[in-house]
Parts: sequence; structure tokens; C-alpha cells
Amino acid sequence: MARLIAIANQKGGVGKTTTAVNLSACLAAAHQPTLLVDCDSQANTTSSIGFAKDPSRHTLYHSLVLNEPFEKIIQKCQVEGLDLIPADKNLAGAAVELVSEDHREYRLRGALRALEDRYNFIVMDCPPALDLLTLNALVAAGSVLVPIQCEYLALEGVSELLDTLMRIRRTLNPNLEIEGILLTMYDERTSLSRQVANDLRTFFGTQIFKSIIPRNIRLAEAPSFGKPIILYDPSSKGAEGYTHLAREVISNGQKRTWAGTRSANTGA
Repeated sequence: MARLIAIANQKGGVGKTTTAVNLSACLAAAHQPTLLVDCDSQANTTSSIGFAKDPSRHTLYHSLVLNEPFEKIIQKCQVEGLDLIPADKNLAGAAVELVSEDHREYRLRGALRALEDRYNFIVMDCPPALDLLTLNALVAAGSVLVPIQCEYLALEGVSELLDTLMRIRRTLNPNLEIEGILLTMYDERTSLSRQVANDLRTFFGTQIFKSIIPRNIRLAEAPSFGKPIILYDPSSKGAEGYTHLAREVISNGQKRTWAGTRSANTGA
């Protein structure tokens, strides 16, 4: 059964798409069959993983609005074991077209249910706003991974997101957990990055991933070549950061499985 992880932060420019693409690629490279779902009408995840714009390509829009099965939409990626549900600009209209539909927040969850036995991980890249597409991803997800840029306004943005997640848990998805908070664009040369990282660790404790994603030119270049960092420059610090993150995410699932088994066996 797949673990469904939403990559979300209401603040833009924090590394959501970079994290979605590269975490998914690293999970697949670790022999974990993975599906990457582009939930953003900008389709940056789709282009970053190697798919040029193609008006004839069927996308997440066709599933959410037109009820087309994912079997006709899924694309094979360059990384073995990694598949993609692409996005396009039509997704921007999905919120308008679905607004009068019953259970509109559950559309993505219902569509993904048929795929959960095919993958170990389903990773969803959310838009930088709390719109209907983000809601669909958070309702479908078992957990949310929050990238945070190591800059001054990081704490303000994440506190707003956590308030949103609490509301979603109360109303739409009581099982939603925090997968972890990921420090991105970390520059060890600056005191600001070090201070923000320390503040976040003090505030969130063990919810902060041990893995840190550095500012890295090769990581920034990779999307323009349509490649995840492990294909573009596997020896870079960016590739190292996301490889370590994938190991942590895999380990998180193993710990939860062990804890659940232990709880069941003890009757707790």
C-alpha cells in the first residue's frame, strides 16, 4: 500500500517543486516504485522531470474534471521506477469547474485509490496557495512534507500552514500527519541560515528532518535540462541532500509500521 505524501507550503519559492521532483527520483532510485503527481497548473514539476509542453497530452485535469482514468494519463519518467501524472494550464480552471460538484475536495483521493497497490510512494506537488487543488492533495495524503527556506520570514509562513493543516484535520482528513519539515536553500556561510535553522529546530524539534538541502548551483540548473539532480549531477551536494532525505522518508515509514505492529501486539 502506497504512502501518500503532499509537498506543501502556502509560501512560494521555498523549494516545493525541487523537493517533489528530486525526492521522488531518489525514492525510485532506492528501489521504491514512486508516482509523482503534479497538482500545479504552472506544470513546473512536469517540465522539471523532462516533459515539454504538449497540448495533446492528457493531464491531471482530465482525471479530476472529466473522470478519465489515470491509466491513460500516467507517463514513464527517465528514472526507472518513477511515473508521473502531469499537469498543464487547464488545471487552473479545475477549481471553477468543480466548485458546484459534491465532494469536490475528495476527487484526487478517489482517483488515486486504484493506484495505491502499484506504488510504494505517491508524492504530490501542491500549488503555493490553499486552493481546491491543494485541498485535494491534502485530503488524499497520509502526511505532508513542508519545505522551508532558511530565510527571515520562514517561521511566519510555516505557522500559517500548520494552522491550515489543523483545520483540514478537523474537517476533511483526520489522519493527516506531518511527515517532516525540510530546511531548503541552506547556506552554511551565512549566519542568517544558521540562525533560522537553529530557531526552527528549537521550535519544531524532531519534526525537522536531519537532511538539509543546500543552496546549490547544479540543483538550480537541473530543471532547465529536464532532469532530476541524481541524473544531472549525481555527485553534487544537492543530489547528496535529496538522497539522504529519501532514506529518512523510507525510514519514517518503517518506524511507523514497527510502532503500529508493536501497538497491535501489546493491545495498546
